[in-house]
Amino acid sequence: MSRRLRYHVAVSLDGFIAGPNGEYDWIVMDPAIDFAALFKEFDTAVMGRKTYELVAAQGGHGAMPGLEVVVFSRTLRPATYPGVRIVNDDPREVVAALKAKAGRDIWLYGGGDFFRSLLTAGLVDTVEVAVVPVLLGSGIPLLPPGAATKLKLADQKTLPASGIVALSYSIPGGVGPAPRIGYVKAAKTRAKRAKTGGKSQKRRRKVKSSRA
Repeated sequence: MSRRLRYHVAVSLDGFIAGPNGEYDWIVMDPAIDFAALFKEFDTAVMGRKTYELVAAQGGHGAMPGLEVVVFSRTLRPATYPGVRIVNDDPREVVAALKAKAGRDIWLYGGGDFFRSLLTAGLVDTVEVAVVPVLLGSGIPLLPPGAATKLKLADQKTLPASGIVALSYSIPGGVGPAPRIGYVKAAKTRAKRAKTGGKSQKRRRKVKSSRA
């Protein structure tokens, strides 16, 4: 079966994935998000040049742990860095070939124009967004104008600590269904630990009281 191409991204409440100059400092970190678990769902990430430049600015030529990164650009020279491959070929053909290979799902990392082109080509299978409770007012939209696409809700979770709402949608006709949201399982674990820790403290208080 073909691998899923999953558009997985953080988005502001008013529909932007980055500020006017590519800012992403508005994306809050929630302790419930297990990034290691999220990365294990993929073995490949694909992105456009602008997104790559933002990722590369963080160091390591834009490499991402455990993932092969494929960057599509008409201006960057084709090159291969550890964990990163820059190509000038038609993204639709390359992504279609990647989906046909065996492996884990493919992370459509960004950006909006790149997402629109692959969505129009019928290659995107899921839309998974983490809606951050902030209004940017302007910036890079989640999806530039184009044809409408219906989505089917597969899962949803609310992260109380940050107010983030995680949503997972399938695209009818794509490789599906969309996965359940598993990268926030750590929240339950922390709650259990907190509860266990609370009981332990109560037991310690009882022991101290009895000794007194």
